[in-house]
Amino acid sequence: MAISAASVKELREKTGAGMMDCQRALQEANGDMEEAVKLLRKKGLTAAARKAGRAAKEGVVALAVIEGNLRGGMVELNCETDFVARTEQYQAFAQAIADQVAADGASDVEKVKGTRYVGDPLHTVADAISSQVATIGENILLSRVGFLAASHGMQIASYLHMGGKIGVLVELSASADGETAKDVAMQVAAAEPSFVSREAVPGEVVKEELDIAKAQAAVSGKPAHVIAKIAEGKLGKFYEQVCLVDQPFVKNPEQKVSDMLAARGGVAVKSFLRFKLGEGPGVAEK
Repeated sequence: MAISAASVKELREKTGAGMMDCQRALQEANGDMEEAVKLLRKKGLTAAARKAGRAAKEGVVALAVIEGNLRGGMVELNCETDFVARTEQYQAFAQAIADQVAADGASDVEKVKGTRYVGDPLHTVADAISSQVATIGENILLSRVGFLAASHGMQIASYLHMGGKIGVLVELSASADGETAKDVAMQVAAAEPSFVSREAVPGEVVKEELDIAKAQAAVSGKPAHVIAKIAEGKLGKFYEQVCLVDQPFVKNPEQKVSDMLAARGGVAVKSFLRFKLGEGPGVAEK
């Protein structure tokens, strides 16, 4: 029996179930809307709608690096409790989505949710999430996805910290050995840089920090040329906080990351992604 898109849409609005689940339920019910609702309820697929508004602040960051370290994908998948986040089923599901992001190269949450789920090509990722909600019994939210592709002469390194609470992808020289690649990714995880280098900091950000530094220094009443020098020093401290290569190396704080990279063959870092659990823009709050 042919099922209209309008009927599928109506059933989805009534139940919150996935589009494919709604279509199958209507086909099984021969187009009877109420019977289709009953079928979805029996399968537990209407649970997603009831749980969608509940807070989902726990979860896991999962990542995947494929094709000889040339492509990396990372996701933040949130749930309601740490107990669920630590289960094998939940972590395997998060990993499958990260694998898919690495393969597809998508970095938009809605686009990923609309693609066919690799674990079941008859369903979208959104449908798969709804099915997991019904099975697990908690709200599940895909709050962030990220993708990095290595440019010529570069590779993707990765690091997971605190059992999946923090995840990092870094694009750096292909010549970097495994230890250096891991050290750089660990640095990003631990020190939370915002930019790779000073050159990457937007001009308006630099101007704002310099203006603040000058205003703070002006309180001292010192001459203008001294205030300017103090402000430049404060700006340097700012760079040491937010720029990866200017930061003290976490394994040897007496050495800057740039010096460590130079000592290991002049390794270059081009870009990075850092996800910390709970910081995704879509994490539900109640």
